[in-house]
Amino acid sequence: MTTTQRVVIMGGSSGIGEATAAVFAAAGAEVVITGRDRAKLDAAVARIGGDTTGHAVDATDRAEVDAFFAGLGTLDHLVISVSGSAGSGPFAELGLDQLAAGFDGKFWPQIRILKAALPHLDSHGSVTLVTAASARSAFPGTAGLAAINGALNAMVAPLAVELAPLRINAVAPGVIDTPWWDRVPEAQRTALFDGLVATTPVGRVGRPEDVAAAIHLLAVNGFTTGVVLDVNGGTSLASGR
Repeated sequence: MTTTQRVVIMGGSSGIGEATAAVFAAAGAEVVITGRDRAKLDAAVARIGGDTTGHAVDATDRAEVDAFFAGLGTLDHLVISVSGSAGSGPFAELGLDQLAAGFDGKFWPQIRILKAALPHLDSHGSVTLVTAASARSAFPGTAGLAAINGALNAMVAPLAVELAPLRINAVAPGVIDTPWWDRVPEAQRTALFDGLVATTPVGRVGRPEDVAAAIHLLAVNGFTTGVVLDVNGGTSLASGR
């Protein structure tokens, strides 16, 4: 990675996105992160350091996304780490409006971003989507999340062929200790994490840095495309620990 590399991380003001920005910045890239909250962006830029800037962009707003990329110039790597929280819960109780909101919060923003970025991406660059392990799991209450993330995963291989030589990959994180979990009551979150520690082969929940390392690998490895890389500590292994 050289200082001439330009990397855009959509959803880079916290969690996985911020950790990914830090890896690229440490490697000498020019990094641009986005998020909705100006104050959070400024704080993240200060933590990340290096040649990093922040732009306030609402990923659910097509006009904002289009305007952002139109004014950006050429970029080498794009990481799409935007997500929502809707779409989970027992299927019998899951309203179709909740499922639609889940798609509106993650699937459509990621697709919208990719389409807007295409004219500005170097033809030998890369795009990495951040999906989720729910797409390949069978945990009760995650059918909606599986549908949202599975739809994104399913697009990776055909897009990698259609858009070549641009490389298209995805990283599918398992349970990662990020602010995304702040919406879950602390006792419930602790019980879930403790259960995963006991049953996951690596014996711990994930950290943002674990996913960031995988994203960076896929971006800079010029011979890898069409891959959905699981970063879940082995939770999808049938035998467990």
